[in-house]
Amino acid sequence: MSEAARAGVDSILCAPSPHAWVRAAAARWRELLSDHASCEKKAASSALALMFAYPEDRRLVPALSRLAREELRHYEQVHALMQRLEIPFVRQRPGRYASQLRRLVRTAEPDRKLDLLLTAALIEARSCERFGLLAPHLPEPLRTFYAQLQRSEARHFEHYLEFARDEAGGGWQARLAELAAVEAQLATGADAELRFHSGAPG
Repeated sequence: MSEAARAGVDSILCAPSPHAWVRAAAARWRELLSDHASCEKKAASSALALMFAYPEDRRLVPALSRLAREELRHYEQVHALMQRLEIPFVRQRPGRYASQLRRLVRTAEPDRKLDLLLTAALIEARSCERFGLLAPHLPEPLRTFYAQLQRSEARHFEHYLEFARDEAGGGWQARLAELAAVEAQLATGADAELRFHSGAPG
């Protein structure tokens, strides 16, 4: 990941991931892969939902179409890795991270569109950060794969943030700060379950 992208991630995340989460995720990476696969599907689904919600946006729609295809490709890659490593897919309940973030999305337009773009940017930025933190602690081929995903997530969060800036003109930074403060609490607080976007295991 470039220095500019790393600085961008640091600039919108209010707090780094806890060391306790990194240690647990590195030790329990086989367990985490199933949740990672679900995250890739959800990321593709979120991009498609935005395309359907705002079909009139001629810049946003083709960019999100490409992003959704890339997220689905990542899902396929994770699924193939799980098969190769003989890791079973475990059906999971939705985690608290994304669901609680999305509760903050306002319902009236154009605020809703802005909030959807900003929350997507935050989720992608957190993913980017965690891929980078985890990669050095993982065995191959996961180490190389996660390093590659870090670069992809950096592009994704930059795209969402660019569209949010274009959508809002001015004043988007204050809303981003509000959402980022909640995101930081969700990503750092004690959590009952280890997930890719959970807080530190409690």
